Amino acid sequence: MGSRPVSDDDVYLNEAVQIAAKILVVGHFAVGKTTFIGTMSEIPPLRTEERMTQAGAHVDDLMGTRGKTTTTVAMDFGRLTLSDRLVLYLFGTPGQERFVQVWEDMTRGALGALILVDPERLKESFPVIDLVEHYGLPYAISVNHFDGTPDRPDEELREALDLLPETPIVTCDARDEKSSANALITLVRYLQERTR
Repeated sequence: MGSRPVSDDDVYLNEAVQIAAKILVVGHFAVGKTTFIGTMSEIPPLRTEERMTQAGAHVDDLMGTRGKTTTTVAMDFGRLTLSDRLVLYLFGTPGQERFVQVWEDMTRGALGALILVDPERLKESFPVIDLVEHYGLPYAISVNHFDGTPDRPDEELREALDLLPETPIVTCDARDEKSSANALITLVRYLQERTR
């Protein structure tokens, strides 16, 4: 079977093909993952939140969570079109250790992860970073600034989280579309640089 010459139609079709990228939005319990995906999704996000009960009080540490009443029990899902050619599918993972089994399935096919961290609870980010590294996912850190949290220099955060020099760090407010979009764009650019 011989090859045929490439036509203008072929070129047009190739340019119109969209690239779908699976991105995980991860972080410790109550860091803002569900809020982040809700802020960024162009479709009504899929949420699997359940009301927290007294039965889980001994399991989920609510210290510093400012009125949290629900928790993700499976995943959050949203979609964001970044350009005519690039669509991100955002998958949010539960933050509690008891849901770690969900991670293995969620990491399949993922290009990378955006790790949300709370600057007041940095030590809670270590198990999440360890999991992302265990599954071999490239990642960026997004410091989710809640009301009244102090700004910390990137170098201080990099040292506290024991990050490699090339790991991107960006700040955001998960409730704010512009800063959240900037966090995703930072991750996408980092992933693009790694493939060059």
